[in-house]
Amino acid sequence: MDTFLMLIKLLGGLAMFLYGMEIMGDGLKQGSGKALKNVLGKLTHNAFMGLLTGALVTAVIQSSTATIVLTVGLISAGILNLKQAVSIVLGANIGTTVTAQIIRLMDIDSTGASWLTLFKPDTLAPIALVMGVILVMFVKKTASKNAGMIALGFGVLFTGLMGMTDAVEPLAGSEAFVNILSYFSDMPLLGIITGLVLTVIVQSSSAMVGILQALSSTGVMTFELVYPIIMGINLGTCVTTALVCSIGSSEDAKRTGVVHIVFNTIGTILFMIVMTIIRYMGGFPQMWESVVDSGGIANFQTLFNLATALVLLPFTGQLVTLSCRIIKDAKASQEVYPEMAALDTKLMISPVMAMTEVGKAIGVAASIAKDNLSLSFAQFKEYTDERAQQIEVNENRLDSFADAADNYLIALSGNVERESDNRQLNILMQCIHDLERIGDYATNFEEMAIKKKERELSFSEAANRELDVLEDAVSEILRLTVDAVESESDHVARRVEPLEEVIDDMVLLLKDRHTDRLCQGVCSINAGLIFMDILTYFERVADQCSSIAMLLLARNNEEILQNHHQYLHQLHTAGDRSYLAEQENRKKQYLVPLENM
Repeated sequence: MDTFLMLIKLLGGLAMFLYGMEIMGDGLKQGSGKALKNVLGKLTHNAFMGLLTGALVTAVIQSSTATIVLTVGLISAGILNLKQAVSIVLGANIGTTVTAQIIRLMDIDSTGASWLTLFKPDTLAPIALVMGVILVMFVKKTASKNAGMIALGFGVLFTGLMGMTDAVEPLAGSEAFVNILSYFSDMPLLGIITGLVLTVIVQSSSAMVGILQALSSTGVMTFELVYPIIMGINLGTCVTTALVCSIGSSEDAKRTGVVHIVFNTIGTILFMIVMTIIRYMGGFPQMWESVVDSGGIANFQTLFNLATALVLLPFTGQLVTLSCRIIKDAKASQEVYPEMAALDTKLMISPVMAMTEVGKAIGVAASIAKDNLSLSFAQFKEYTDERAQQIEVNENRLDSFADAADNYLIALSGNVERESDNRQLNILMQCIHDLERIGDYATNFEEMAIKKKERELSFSEAANRELDVLEDAVSEILRLTVDAVESESDHVARRVEPLEEVIDDMVLLLKDRHTDRLCQGVCSINAGLIFMDILTYFERVADQCSSIAMLLLARNNEEILQNHHQYLHQLHTAGDRSYLAEQENRKKQYLVPLENM
C-alpha cells in the first residue's frame, strides 16, 4: 500500500510538473511571439547562428520537439532549407537543458544567508503562484497576463517537482531500491534503454530529467548510474520528433527528423566510447561512485548536449548528405504551390508564426490575382485560347487557396488565446474573402471578352484609349495592395484609398462620356453594355483593394477596426495633408489626362 501511495504521489507531482511546463511555455511563446516569428527565418544564415537560434527558441518555448516541429513547418513553407534546419536541430538539444538548470535551484543551501531562502523552490513556488494569480486575474494588460502565465507555470512546475521529491523520499532507506540501482550501475546499456523508453512514454525529455533530479534527493543516485540514463533520454526525445516529421511532410521535413535521430545517436555512441575509455583507464576514480545532486545532473546534460553539438557542427553538410541518402527524393508528383505549402498545420504550435506565414501566402495569392486581371483584360484587345487557359488555371489556384486558407484559419482559431491574435486572424480571413472576389472579377472579364469575340463587337477608338488609362490606374492600385500585403506596411496601405477615390471619379466620367457616345450612335448598344460592365467591375476591383488596405491598417488601429466606414468618411470629407497630397498626385497622373482626351 505504501508503494501504491508513493506511485500516486509521484505521478501527481509529474502531472503538475508537465502542466507547469506547458503553462510557462505558453506564456513565453505568447510574450515573445513577434520576435519568435522572425528569429528562425532570419538568424540562420550560417551553421553557428543556426545553432544559437535553435538553442534560443527552445529555451523560450521549453520544448526541443516544438522547435523542430516549427522548423519542419518553415521548411514546408520554403522559409528554411535543410542545411539551416540541421543547425537549428543541433541548437535545440542545447536549449532543452535550460529547464534542468532551473530545477537545480533545489540544491540551494540557505545556511548562513537567509536571503537565499527566497530562491529555494519551497519559497519561490508560492511566491510565483501568488504573483501569477494577481497578474492574470487582476491586471488586464496583455503583457502582464503573459508574465502571469510564466509565473504560474513556474510555480506549478516547482510544486510538482517538490511533490515528486516528497514521493521518492522513502526510497532513500529502501534496500530493494538501492539493489536495483546497483544493477543498473553495472549495465550502462540498460540505463540508456530505460531512459529512451521512459522518455517515449512521458513525451518530454525535460520531465524525465526532472524525475531524475527529484530522485537525486534520495542521496543514493551515483554518477555511473545517471549518465547512461541521460543519454537514453536524449535518444528518446528523437522518436516523437521523427514521428511528427514523417507525417504528411516533404522529403526535407522527414530528413530533419532523421538528422535529429542520427545526431543524438552519434553523440550517444561517442560519449559512451569516451566515458568507457576514461572509466577503464582509471580516470577520475572518485567520480563514478560519487552521489550526484540535481545540479550535477543538469550540468552533465548541458555538457553532453553542448559538446555533441559543437563536435558535430562542422559536419552539418555531411549530416545533410546522409539524410538525403536515407530519405530519397520522391517521384515527381503534383506541384505544391508556395501559398498552399505555407498552410502547414505544424506551425499551429505557434499561432503568431502560423498567421505570419498565412499573411505571406496571401501576398503570393494577391500577386496571382493581379496578374490574372491583366491577362483577362488583355483578352479584350486580342483573344487567345492559351491566355484563357492560363486565366482558368490561376482562378482555380486562387479558389483552392481561399478554401484551404479559410479551413486552416478556422482550425488555427482553436489555438489562439490572445485577443490581439484573434483580431489578426479575423482580419486575415476577411482579406482572403476580398482577394477571392478580385479573382472572380478576372473571370467576369474573361466571360465578357468571350461575348465580345463571339458577337464580333468592337469599341470605339476613344473608348479603347479611355480603358487603357483606367486599366493603368487599376493595375497601380492592385500593385499597391499587393505591396502592402507582402510588406505589411501601413505607409503603403494608406496610399490605396486616395487612388480608389480617383478611380471612382474616372469611372463616373467614363460612364457619362460613353452614354453620350451611345446617344450619338458612335458605339453600338451591345458593345456599350459590355463597356459599362467593364467600368463597373474595375470600380469593384478598386473597392476590394480599398477593403484590404483598411483591414491592414486596422491591425494596429482599434478605431478603424470598429468602424472603418466612419474612418473612410472622415478621410473623404476632411483628409489629412498626406492623404490630400496623394490624391492630388493621382488626379494629375490619371484623371487629368482622361479629362483632356
